[in-house]
Amino acid sequence: MDLLSPELGLFVWTLLAFLTVFYILKKFAWKPIIKSLSERESSIADSIATADRVKKEMAQLKNENEVMMQQAREERSQMLKEAKETRDKIVNEAKELAKVEANKIIADAQQQIHHQKMAALTEVKNEIGNLAVAVAEKVLRKELADTDAQSKYANVLAGEINMN
Repeated sequence: MDLLSPELGLFVWTLLAFLTVFYILKKFAWKPIIKSLSERESSIADSIATADRVKKEMAQLKNENEVMMQQAREERSQMLKEAKETRDKIVNEAKELAKVEANKIIADAQQQIHHQKMAALTEVKNEIGNLAVAVAEKVLRKELADTDAQSKYANVLAGEINMN
């Protein structure tokens, strides 16, 4: 029970030792400890503020990145669309040009065929005419060998000419 009820002398010496240590600590150690704690507190507050600022900047950068990605996707989509339209336009122009060239070639071929056909027909007609004249000449020579036959034939031809 002696510990629970200390004597007055022990109490005074303990109080005096406590007050002396307290005074020495207050005089030499208290300000540096408070200063150190204050610096630590401000350092922690600055770190938290910096972390919050960095977090906000990261969120902003993330949003800007998403906006840029969306713009890049839209630009890519637009470029692909334009490339497809250009390709389709070039293909259609090539098809139209090929059709025009084919039609021109066909028209030229048809014209050449027509000219060759007309030339062949003219040649055949000339040949037939020459053959007809040759046959008629041979027939007439044989039949009109005498003068009587020649005058009868001349009268028949004169009659046909008048009728026409």
